Order: sequence, then C-alpha cells, then structure tokens
Amino acid sequence: MKTRFSGFRPGLVVLQVGDRDDSNLYISSKMRAAAEIGIDAKHLRLPKTTTQEEVLQNIRSINEDPSVHGLIVQLPLDSVNSIDTERITDAVTPEKDVDGLSCINAGKLSRGDLKHCFIPCTPNGCMELIRQTGVSVAGKHAVVIGRSKIVGAPMHDLLLWNHATVTTCHSKTPDLPEQVGRADILVVGAGRAEMVRGEWLKEGGVVIDCGINHIADETKPSGKRVVGDVHYASANQRAGYITPVPGGVGPMTVAMLMENTVQSAQRFLLMKTSR
Repeated sequence: MKTRFSGFRPGLVVLQVGDRDDSNLYISSKMRAAAEIGIDAKHLRLPKTTTQEEVLQNIRSINEDPSVHGLIVQLPLDSVNSIDTERITDAVTPEKDVDGLSCINAGKLSRGDLKHCFIPCTPNGCMELIRQTGVSVAGKHAVVIGRSKIVGAPMHDLLLWNHATVTTCHSKTPDLPEQVGRADILVVGAGRAEMVRGEWLKEGGVVIDCGINHIADETKPSGKRVVGDVHYASANQRAGYITPVPGGVGPMTVAMLMENTVQSAQRFLLMKTSR
C-alpha cells in the first residue's frame, strides 16, 4: 500500500475510558504491534468522569475521519457514569469496527457472511491457530465453553460456517466433562481458572485456551500468576495440540486486530481508486 500510494498508512484508534491496569497492558501490546508493521495507531484515553454522550461524540468524529480505518473501544469502560456498552460498540461504523463487535458485523457472521464482515479478533486468532496445526475443521466435533459476545458466541459461528458440528457449553450445562470428552476441537473462554481437567479430554484433540485468570502463587514476586481456563499440566498429557497461557491466544488476538485494520485500509483504497 505504501509503495502504490506514497505516504499512505493504515490508521487505527484505540479508545479507552478510565485507566485500568489490565486495559493499559493490552493497549500497549496493540500499540507496539501497530508500530512494528507501520500502522499509524493512536491511543485516545478519556477520563473516568466521561459520560456516555461524550464517548458517543468521540466515536462519531472518528467515524468521519478518513485517515482512520479501524476504531476499537477497549472494554470494560471504566467510568463513574453509567454507560451502555452495547450502545457504544454499535456506534462504531461497521466499516471501521475492526473488533467485529457491532451488531451489523455480528449479524453477518452469524449468517455465515464471512467475506463481508470483520470477525472478532480472538475467535479469528483461534481459527488461525487451528489452521496452523493442519487439523481440518470440516466434519469435526467442536465444543466451545462460554458464550460471550467477544469469544464464545462468534467462535461457535466461525466453527459452524467452517463445517464443524458445534456444541456450546456454559454455566447451565449439566454434563460438562461428558461434552468435553467428545471434542476433537475444544475452545474454552469461560473465565474460570483451570476449570477444564486433563482427564476430561479426548485423546489427541486440539485445545485452545482463551482464559486469563490470576491465582495466588507465593513463589512469584507479585504473589500471583496467570493461568488459563484449562489445567495445562494434566491437559498437556492428553491433547494433541494445546495453547499455553500466557503466550498462546493473546498474541494471536493482537495479530488479527492488525490484519483487520490492514484489510479495512485496503477496502478504503479500493473504494477511493474505483470512484
């Protein structure tokens, strides 16, 4: 893109409300990745006192800025005021919604219109990890634990439209170990530390762990360590492939955000040149 259009750079804005430590950590890794590949990324941090209308005003002005091709709203919104997260994510124009969280992009994904939507970055990263194993998704039995809008629900849709038979499990699923035992591909995004035990797994299956949990560990200087939703030590004995936490899905999420931003910039240039 730079060689064809001199001085052109894909533009990304990360909008944050408040100053949560975990959000700051995620944002800094996104900014680093953007700088590394030549994306012009800006971090817009609004104070904790920001109102819903102020957030919406900022989103509207970014929507109209032709130099920005991707806009992500860092969740959760850390404000002293009541803010409707759904309303905020839906305010991002679908063409710049590189997180794939607006109802337009989510609707297209749920209908299988994968070519004309942005796919949420974590599920998209999980699909890429599965592709890298060489295991075909088509015809496999996939189990997804969790039904969040960011991971579980879009993961179900992606696996389904890539021709897997998909079971979604959640807090009301009565026979979780039994369901997990059927999975050729297991994706876990439940938010409960080391919940899935190795003995539940089907021998040789693909295990993707999207969990990030902090548990007490006196051997660490901070007094805690990060673990996933899968008990890694026991699962590693049975799984054919397994992602570590940290370092598995997290970097893939960032990589997919960069890919979506570059794709958005390419679409923008295509529209510009076809006029």
